[in-house]
Amino acid sequence: MSAPVRTTCPYCGTGCGVVARVAADGIAIAGDAAHPANAGRLCVKGSALGETLVPDGRLLYPKLRGADGTLQRTSWDTALDHVAGALRRIIDTHGPDAVAWYVSGQLLTEDYYVANKLVKGYVGTANIDTNSRLCMASAVAGHQRAFGEDIVPVSYEDLEQADLVVLVGSNTAWCHPVLYQRIVAAKAQRPQMKIVVVDPRRTATTDIADLHLPLRPGTDVWLFNGLLAFLHQHGVVDPAFVERHTVGVARALAVADATAGSVRAVASACRIDTSALTEFYRLFARTERVVTAFSMGVNQSSAGTDKVNSIINCHLLTGRIGKPGMGPFSLTGQPNAMGGREVGGLATMLAAHLGLDDARHRALVQRFWNSPRIPTRPGLKAVELFDAIDDGRVKAVWIMATNPVVSLPDADKVKRALKKCELVVVSDVIEHTDTTAYAHVLLPALAWGEKDGTVTNSERRISRQRAFLPAPGEARPDWWMLAEVGKRWGYAEAFRYTGPHQIFDEHARLTAFGNTDDEVPRYLDLAGLVGMDRAAYDALAPVCWPVAAGQAGSRPLRPFADGRFYTPERKARFVPTPPRAPVHACDDDYPLVLNTGRVRDHWHTMTRTGLSPRLATHIAEPYVDLHPQDALLCGVREGELAWVSTRWGRLVARVRSSGELPRRSVFVPIHWNAQYASDARVGALCNPVVDPVSGEPEFKHTPVRVEPFAVRWHGFLLSRTPVPMQTLTWWTRVTGARFVRYELAGREPVDDWAACARDMLGVGDADADWIEYEDRSVGVFRAAWIVDGRIAACLFVSPRPDLPSRAWLSGLFVKERLDDRDRIGLLVGEPPDRDADTGPTVCACFGVGRHAIVGAIHGGCRTVEALGQRLRCGTNCGSCIPELRALIASTREPA
Repeated sequence: MSAPVRTTCPYCGTGCGVVARVAADGIAIAGDAAHPANAGRLCVKGSALGETLVPDGRLLYPKLRGADGTLQRTSWDTALDHVAGALRRIIDTHGPDAVAWYVSGQLLTEDYYVANKLVKGYVGTANIDTNSRLCMASAVAGHQRAFGEDIVPVSYEDLEQADLVVLVGSNTAWCHPVLYQRIVAAKAQRPQMKIVVVDPRRTATTDIADLHLPLRPGTDVWLFNGLLAFLHQHGVVDPAFVERHTVGVARALAVADATAGSVRAVASACRIDTSALTEFYRLFARTERVVTAFSMGVNQSSAGTDKVNSIINCHLLTGRIGKPGMGPFSLTGQPNAMGGREVGGLATMLAAHLGLDDARHRALVQRFWNSPRIPTRPGLKAVELFDAIDDGRVKAVWIMATNPVVSLPDADKVKRALKKCELVVVSDVIEHTDTTAYAHVLLPALAWGEKDGTVTNSERRISRQRAFLPAPGEARPDWWMLAEVGKRWGYAEAFRYTGPHQIFDEHARLTAFGNTDDEVPRYLDLAGLVGMDRAAYDALAPVCWPVAAGQAGSRPLRPFADGRFYTPERKARFVPTPPRAPVHACDDDYPLVLNTGRVRDHWHTMTRTGLSPRLATHIAEPYVDLHPQDALLCGVREGELAWVSTRWGRLVARVRSSGELPRRSVFVPIHWNAQYASDARVGALCNPVVDPVSGEPEFKHTPVRVEPFAVRWHGFLLSRTPVPMQTLTWWTRVTGARFVRYELAGREPVDDWAACARDMLGVGDADADWIEYEDRSVGVFRAAWIVDGRIAACLFVSPRPDLPSRAWLSGLFVKERLDDRDRIGLLVGEPPDRDADTGPTVCACFGVGRHAIVGAIHGGCRTVEALGQRLRCGTNCGSCIPELRALIASTREPA
């Protein structure tokens, strides 16, 4: 086994430290006990990182699309000459705003920096935006309006020190699991600590809530305006702080008083019980140490920025900011969304927290870069960027490390736009994605484990991401590709980087450049990290910014502890937030509200997590969750398939009624794409309305209807090799251990299932070991193909969706040889040994199924701790603990 390499997890914004070791039988992954973000703990996604480091589907060589429409391998020189030449031709003909870059929070800070330097300083356009626009742009805009700079004023320690943690629009248990477990541990040590969850859904996060406020989607501003008015009316104000360190309080209070009215009126607007809302307001009022942590449920809204400022206003009024255990806290979605913000990753900003709309800032950056030009106005934000491609204003786009055909709202329009685009360049790790299908040039990028650089987490902590694997094929760093294009345009001196340490040093120097009270003061300051050589950079320990000159290794000053803000007045600004309803209201055609989000064990568009058998076991297929009464009114039933339709698109998903949702609400996960499902891209359904300030899309409120998707038969197929699915009505693909699983459904009857199955699997040998069972009277068919005593594939079909257990059949693929009882079980459709069927996975860390857990509960394990001692479930990342508690509560002792 190789020496351990300390690196950082590439998933959520928690920024957990990881220790990786390369062994002959795979990659060993463990949490880094020395990293302050996670102290050794990893969630199941982080624990399974080694399973995603496989060659399957990797893009290994540059490719160009030829005249015949196919992509052909080419050399790096040819590919980059083509990209540089085509971009230059379009710029010379149509101007710099005719080209654009769409990048990603999956990039490292060094990649982000070079991209923004090239585009803004040398192309001269601000048309470079990021998929982080989809998750945290509203938080950025709210911070800038209130503080004058994009500053997150809270640390993870503050969550543990708070006496009240308010989680708004954040399923922290699933989306930031390690951070959630830190809150759980703090509450266990101090039971008097209170947790309030503000979310329309009763998610896993509400498991630890002392109070859950299931507000009506889109009414957050009403809620926090009401809180602001309540605090003022009851004298819960820090007058000295407000007087000395803020401006604009009168206007903000006037708007809050005018729109919030009484607590009863707010409760009615939010559809919350008045007594529950009063309890929350009183709890907030009497608790000084309050952290209000918010995430996508706040940001992803046409009023997202106002939601952020309505939260910040409450902290400013009470002076609960700049001190331990208190403040507004944006929980970032992606691993390096914060790092991207530091280097100007958004189309509305420049590097080093400098602004495009300020001539002094533009001059400072251009002077530092010694660049020939700098844009004078903001560029196109994500949604409008693809609108511009669609209408021909943008004629070339370079997409880096993201999959907009899946992730953007009105995603079918994105698909149409890319079809029209004159030049589409995609640099990615995976060759076949929904987006690479439209590329004219494909460039192979380094993946996690292969690339070197830095990322910044939600608490402003910079960590190293270190390589521990060699680059496969001809894959290269993203920064290198960009620098090579810059060199081809004659800017060799500006892009003469030999490694990421040089890029980081330049980034650090820019944060310190002109960062004085006499020029352009800002809180982001990495002067103390300037001058690191490769060895010092390689050894860089996790550190929170700012790191002023001479302060490397010391604890930074708490943001705003000195009452200093970064507005022109050097005071924080109250921002009036008049509430407004979402742009698109429900009606008779679309009577329900669609909400979207993550599931526990998958990440974004599944290009990484979809490769892991462990991560596929908890939630294996796309679903639509709705209230049982709404399901009844829509004519759909649990376990069956349904159309989910909006004015922009539709998909097909399995119906579930989890009990998490209130009436008139629908939830669909974001992850599935054309590589893993026939028809499940939820982005195609989402309305393209954006926040007028931040440009962040409205992913939490789209009018929708749900209808039955009638099929003649349901089935599933397990096969050791992939099977073509294009001709089937509906399918989803699941990665298994030594097999691929497909869930299937069809609208056309099949007259001869045996022939169909053999043809599907390519079983042409008449002497093949093939066993089957069919009952035509009820439409049931089962078959298995066995090669050299091992199962090669099996197919189960029924007119009903309640088919045999996949968990039991999955176990057969691990066996080196089937025995007679296994063969009988295949024909009967039941395991010969009931203990062999552990049921659907609950704890993915240790592969513990529902049946095993229920059996242990019946056997006397009536606490989560007892289940952990017997089965290990819940003892690693803890994400399954809410589900374990629910099973304990719902499982009765047998008679």
